Amino acid sequence: MKHIGITGGNGFIGNHLLNTLYLNKDKYKVSILLKENWDNEKVLEKFITDCDVIIHLAALNRHHDNGIILDTNLNLNTKLIQALKNCNAKNKQVIFSSSTQEFNNSVYGESKKIGRQVFIDWAIESGNKFVGLVIPNVFGPFGKPFYNSVIATFSHQILNGLKPEIDNDKLVDFIYVGDLISKIVSCIDNETNDYELKILHTFSMYVSALLQKFSYFNEYYIENGNIPLLHDKNERDLFNTFRSYNNLDKYFPKPYIEHTDNRGSFVELIKSDGQGQVSFSTTKPGITRGNHFHTRKIERFSVIKGNAVIKMRKIGTSEILEFNVSGDFPVYIDMPIWFTHSISNVGVDELLTIFWINEYYDPNDADTYFENVLLN
Repeated sequence: MKHIGITGGNGFIGNHLLNTLYLNKDKYKVSILLKENWDNEKVLEKFITDCDVIIHLAALNRHHDNGIILDTNLNLNTKLIQALKNCNAKNKQVIFSSSTQEFNNSVYGESKKIGRQVFIDWAIESGNKFVGLVIPNVFGPFGKPFYNSVIATFSHQILNGLKPEIDNDKLVDFIYVGDLISKIVSCIDNETNDYELKILHTFSMYVSALLQKFSYFNEYYIENGNIPLLHDKNERDLFNTFRSYNNLDKYFPKPYIEHTDNRGSFVELIKSDGQGQVSFSTTKPGITRGNHFHTRKIERFSVIKGNAVIKMRKIGTSEILEFNVSGDFPVYIDMPIWFTHSISNVGVDELLTIFWINEYYDPNDADTYFENVLLN
């Protein structure tokens, strides 16, 4: 088992890395260096001594004062390297997150360029392994608007009724956070030693095209409840990112349009321009199903008979969202990625639930991870 230490574990990339490593608890032990411990030499040195791999993600991306960005990031690097030297660290691997902004003359980019070089110098001098990741623009669920990515900003603005503005309509290279995490995990597993590991972007898009895409998602999905046609993995990742900014407790449950006459009723469960799988389950009174989460799948729950409680909780948090639903008043609830969820029959009769998911079930790649919604 490798012991992985993460700085910046509470940040956007760090949080996704932490959650991914936790999926393999038998393979990795994970420690986080808390922000308040950077000035505690003993804690910092113990953190380094205990860990086989240190992934240095902590950094300041934006600030109105460029000098603070430069000083903060260089100071973090200096403290980490000094602690490595104080511990006389051996057989360590340090993975450093730099950026393609190294080459655009920004202050943030300059701080990353200098930081990568000082770690290279340390690795050469000490004989330890070092990976300098040069990363393009990263996007994904739960990024911080106005800080991490224009994708986070546009999603937040559109879903909160704000009007996005384009300052510079340029072509931007993007990588999905899940793909970046896979690269980092690969570096850990392969004990990579690469002073300038350029992470290739997965797609490029103009800012205006991005805004147009999200406006389409908003109209098609948020306003009309339909699942849009997602041509490839990149569009799926954009859609999952966009909907991660939805105000779940205000948006769900969504009522179906029920057409009733003397024969009974008819309800259109889901309209999708993509493919997928529709299934149903029956659940006996008092039984709970689920307690798992997905990292890529798009899933819709529709209770059509009986009474149920649907609960969900974002991985790594404690807040539980709870929805009481009934077949007497048909509604649907979509499961966000990285939210563990469950459905419980709280009625006296059998519960009938229809599920739609955007991809066929593959037991060899189920994208299903079990974790109880309710915390012990």
